[in-house]
Amino acid sequence: MANEHILTLSCPDKPGIVHAVTGIFAREGHNILDLQQFSDPTSEKFFMRVHFGPTPTESTEHLRPAFTSLAEEYNITYEIRPVTQKRRVLIMVSKIGHCLNDLLFRVKTGQLPIEVPLIVSNHPDFAPLASSYGIEFRHLPVTRDTKAAQEAQILELVDQHKIELIVLARYMQVLSPTLCEAMSGRIINIHHSFLPSFKGAKPYHQAYERGVKIIGATAHFVTADLDEGPIIEQRVARVDHSMEPKALVEEGSNIESQVLAAAVKWYAEGRVFLNGTKTVVF
Repeated sequence: MANEHILTLSCPDKPGIVHAVTGIFAREGHNILDLQQFSDPTSEKFFMRVHFGPTPTESTEHLRPAFTSLAEEYNITYEIRPVTQKRRVLIMVSKIGHCLNDLLFRVKTGQLPIEVPLIVSNHPDFAPLASSYGIEFRHLPVTRDTKAAQEAQILELVDQHKIELIVLARYMQVLSPTLCEAMSGRIINIHHSFLPSFKGAKPYHQAYERGVKIIGATAHFVTADLDEGPIIEQRVARVDHSMEPKALVEEGSNIESQVLAAAVKWYAEGRVFLNGTKTVVF
């Protein structure tokens, strides 16, 4: 993957975009290794992901004039990023650690193309786990009265560590509209339910009370509306009448880890695009 890159772009849909983009690569002599596109007839937006290369060096500055001109013509928002450049991710957690543990293991074994320079928690429980991976751990307690100050500290850490994505790995605090807006489209949460069912606290207990036959988990972008953000990934497992809430929680924890890891991986690889209240995932 030396000197290979990912182009991601979105813009109002109109004819000629694919021709214009691929024409730039053809003129520069760059091979297109993979290309995915989608035109949404409802939002009238166009989305595209192109894996291209190799380029003579890691730099893509020679492409900037052509894409700047194209962006102005088609009102395009785009990013070109080296395949080898990992996203810098802040993980936040409370007192339930299976998602955190799973993410850290996947990072260490090369399954997730991200860097985790920092873990933040409102409890001290996972400081030893962070230490075992050589990752800085910040314990930032929070109450209703200290929430604004605590979230201001989080945003300072985001700037200091050049964080590109926040992952809520069972962080059991509702984020304020201020933090949601500051990191809009850059916070992913795992909700232990197949949304939109069973929002809020103790969804497995809610599911048990309703006698459901399927439980699931949902990874979604965080917005100021609780558990209402655009959905990235969902998975389910079958359950039956014999399973008590504890068994549902155990089964659900496995799904949560898988769903969150998938969402983070796809985001890191430039496969996730916001499309109003929905997402496009290549």
